[in-house]
Amino acid sequence: MNAKAVGQKLTQAVRLPGRAVCVFGSEVPQRGAVQVPAIDRCVARTAYRISVDAHAAPAYFGLEAKAGICPGGQAWCGVTTPPSMIKYFVSTGRPDFRGGAAEYLKPDPDAAERLFAAPGKITLPSKFITIAGWDHLDDDQGILSMVLIGSAESIRNLGALIQYTFEDAFASIGMPSGPACASMITYAAGLSEKAPRNTAFVGPVDPTGNAWFPPEMMSMAIPFEMARKMAEQIDGSFLSKRPFVAFPAKRLGMDEKAERPGHQA
Repeated sequence: MNAKAVGQKLTQAVRLPGRAVCVFGSEVPQRGAVQVPAIDRCVARTAYRISVDAHAAPAYFGLEAKAGICPGGQAWCGVTTPPSMIKYFVSTGRPDFRGGAAEYLKPDPDAAERLFAAPGKITLPSKFITIAGWDHLDDDQGILSMVLIGSAESIRNLGALIQYTFEDAFASIGMPSGPACASMITYAAGLSEKAPRNTAFVGPVDPTGNAWFPPEMMSMAIPFEMARKMAEQIDGSFLSKRPFVAFPAKRLGMDEKAERPGHQA
């Protein structure tokens, strides 16, 4: 099953409101692709827009295509190193850096520094990284991962499909710390030296993205070979055999007792 088939199958099976997004490496930009800032300065928001907007073009970044991307995204996507003082901004602030502005995402600068060190070295596997809807792929050469953005129910069903497909009950899905671009791109695409392989990543967990990421939606980034195996298992799984359980037509109210559904009503 090639990447286009995988993307289409997963998009339809879990009823994404948009489309699965593919992350891949290349030595030249894909024909018709634009640099990330042409869509948004935030790499994660670019991925989101490509997912929900059927007309959004593929977008790429790299060492020679990083201008206009937010500094944090550049560091977490491997095209620059983080500024030495950023640990203060992420934690409690410092008067002589950004006027004391702080995000309070970590309790102190040392904890922030450990967060930056946790992924290990972040390296691009090729000159450029492209983010594209599955239907914009020319082929599946160099596909690194897929990003699926949908309702909480869609992401729950993806999690159940992972547990159907793979036997490790605890290590197949993670929700690690980091910005939205790490949740969607860095970890699953294998850019991070220390991020576990064969693991899907749920997110975003960075609340600074809550201003633009819809409150009812979540993302799941999946290494491509893992996504391929999941897509191949859909027809035998609950998604095909019991879709009325995955997507119930009737929702129970708080005063109704839940029963294990044995058949479709």
